[in-house]
Amino acid sequence: MKHEFELLVFDWDGTLMDSVEHIVASLSAAAVDTGLEDLGQHRYRDIIGLGLREAMQVLYPQADQVVTETLCERYRYHYVEVNRVKSELFDGALALLQAMRDRGLKLAVATGKGRVGLERVFADTGYGDFFHASRCSDESGSKPQPHMLHELMQELNVEPARTLMIGDTEYDMAMARNAGTHGLAVSYGVHDCERLQQHKPLACLSSMEKLSSWLHAHTA
Repeated sequence: MKHEFELLVFDWDGTLMDSVEHIVASLSAAAVDTGLEDLGQHRYRDIIGLGLREAMQVLYPQADQVVTETLCERYRYHYVEVNRVKSELFDGALALLQAMRDRGLKLAVATGKGRVGLERVFADTGYGDFFHASRCSDESGSKPQPHMLHELMQELNVEPARTLMIGDTEYDMAMARNAGTHGLAVSYGVHDCERLQQHKPLACLSSMEKLSSWLHAHTA
């Protein structure tokens, strides 16, 4: 069935941008710099989608405020200054964004990135021109809280029933449920379909090609 969607809200890392390995490497380096245990790729992948501070608190609950701030600072340093290989959008993502805009849909981003990080990506790539609005975890609250979606819907004057949240983590799907919107999961990023389907998305899709086909088939 086709839904009367008016607003498509995309997560960024792992949904539109192929940046997961870049994030994992930066988290690992930040831990080493701070004298903490390197928890490994699986553990670092698991928290992608949360705000940076919230992610560090989950990973290292024993860390006090000073150590947590140091972890965040070292992560930013490695992500921006050391791991300079530029992450790119997944193949097909640009074409999908253009097609959805051509259909007259409003597009937005809701991301665990901080505002400075998202604006840096937009400035480096020009991809920000596709979106009508965006929200970041350091200005609206981390996923799975509903605040980012609530603020985007209010700004763009769209009802929850006409809003679709698209993401690759359980935090995205839980945020959609908490905000009263629809959720659409993709499993090519961080979390697998079994985990994502606990939050009852409309579908769980394994590739950008399948995401594009689903959106073309299920949006008016």
